Formats: sequence, C-alpha cells, structure tokens
Amino acid sequence: MRRISIIGSLLKKIYRNYSTDLLVALQAKGFLDLRPSFLEILMFVCDTEAPSIKEIGHACGLKKQTMTSHLNELEKRGYIIRKTGERDKRELKVFLTDYGQRFKVNLLEVINDLESNYLKTVGDVELERIVHTLENFHNKIVNPNDSQQSLI
Repeated sequence: MRRISIIGSLLKKIYRNYSTDLLVALQAKGFLDLRPSFLEILMFVCDTEAPSIKEIGHACGLKKQTMTSHLNELEKRGYIIRKTGERDKRELKVFLTDYGQRFKVNLLEVINDLESNYLKTVGDVELERIVHTLENFHNKIVNPNDSQQSLI
C-alpha cells in the first residue's frame, strides 16, 4: 500500500477514535441526542462567534444540503438558532442557544480531559511533533507553490 494511503487511513482511524471518545464522554454528561456528524459543526460554532452557514460548510467540508439538514436537526434539538446578519439581511448567522452554551462548557471540559489522557499516552514532546508534522504536511499539500518557492 502507498504511504499516502496509509497516512489517510491512519488519520481517519485516529479521528474516528477521537470522535467516539468525545461523543461517549458527552453522552455521559447528558447530551444523548448527538450524532458524530453533528460534533464537527458544533465544535466550529462553539469556537467561532456567529458564523455564517457558508463559513460552517466551508470549515467542515460539507455540501449545502448536508449543512441544511444538520443545522435543522441541531436547531430542533435546541443547540443553535439561526438569525439574519446585522450587516447583510440575506445572510443567516448561527448562534448557540442557552442549551448550546451549556453544551459548549461541557465540550471544552471533555476536550481538556481527552487531551490530558492523550498526553499521558503519547507524551507532550511526541504530541507536539505529530502536530507540527501534520501542520507542515497539510500546508505543503494545500499550498504546493509556497513550499516550492521556499526551497529556491
């Protein structure tokens, strides 16, 4: 098997494992109505103040139909609310509800706990090295011309 395929497969497995750990921990805190596909959207909304639907879709790599479906579900479940933007009335912005804010507090706590567990398993130096290597790899494949120019 090619190395790039192996990297992709390993990253997918790591992400699935992390998402599962995150979901299980959130369920233990009473958030029983979440699906793994909602987590990435909620994490972005928790980390970004009043993002537009377009921003969320771009950040999460989701098509418009999928975004609409997920946002409808998250709104129905009480996590978010969509409102028109102050500057552009045609643009919808996504906000956390009070329930969504409680979720955010729990999410941050769970993420900190998971990171502590991962640090115990992998070690701080190794985890930093992995992050640096993956960021570098990502930047080079997303912006190949930038990495070519830096070699000149």
